[in-house]
Amino acid sequence: MLVDIALATPYYQEVGKEIAVFNQAYKNKIPFLLKGPTGTGKSRFVEFMAHQLDKKLITISCHEETSSTDLIGRFIIKGAETVWLDGPLTTAVKTGAIIYLDEVAEARPDVIVAIHSLTDHRRELFIDKLGETIKAHPDFMLVASFNPGYQRGFKELKPSTRQRFIAVSFEYPEAKLETEILVNETDIDPDTAKKLVAIGNKIRNLTELGLTETVSTRLLVNAAKIIQSGHPKRASVHVAVVEPLTDDLQTLVALKDLCDLMI
Repeated sequence: MLVDIALATPYYQEVGKEIAVFNQAYKNKIPFLLKGPTGTGKSRFVEFMAHQLDKKLITISCHEETSSTDLIGRFIIKGAETVWLDGPLTTAVKTGAIIYLDEVAEARPDVIVAIHSLTDHRRELFIDKLGETIKAHPDFMLVASFNPGYQRGFKELKPSTRQRFIAVSFEYPEAKLETEILVNETDIDPDTAKKLVAIGNKIRNLTELGLTETVSTRLLVNAAKIIQSGHPKRASVHVAVVEPLTDDLQTLVALKDLCDLMI
């Protein structure tokens, strides 16, 4: 999907030196890899950097059916003719946009093969269906993300792929910063924001529950939004934080009881 850069700067709170590192990667034409759990601000960061650099951003949410054809392009029938339609990757390569492959490890293996020549010194894209090789525009940048914890033992990026990128790890912000994020994103009062962040940190540390994913900043923002719009606090935490985490009834009850006490 194409994402037009908004006039207003996307809100983003820097955690480390990721802005400076991204700028250096862009300057030196090196692909950029974001590693970290769901909801830690990876996509928002890329939107923020595209806005800072005044570049078009093309975001692809990868899944198990995402193929190289989806990214590069395909022939389509138009009237009585068969014409070539560029895919989002080809468009980015030609126009000098930033392309963001979100959860790239989820895509089919041929996607990784297709981007290899774009992630080394060649910076070129081979379109086998046309028999053409396209040199990347000087402003083109490839950015990708994946969740190492979720992918472990299932789908993993090979070392030969990882080593083509500059990589930065994203983690959940420390409590003070995460509270500021909730307040800025939702206009919720700081006291409630602190309680939501405390709930998030408490659940993140309950490793014995065996949750596939834990509480993301995104879930806390969702809870803050519906609290701010008038929904009861406990019910908001139940539907925005607890229910998305698990379907196990015992775990749900335990988490709801915990959140009721903390909110």
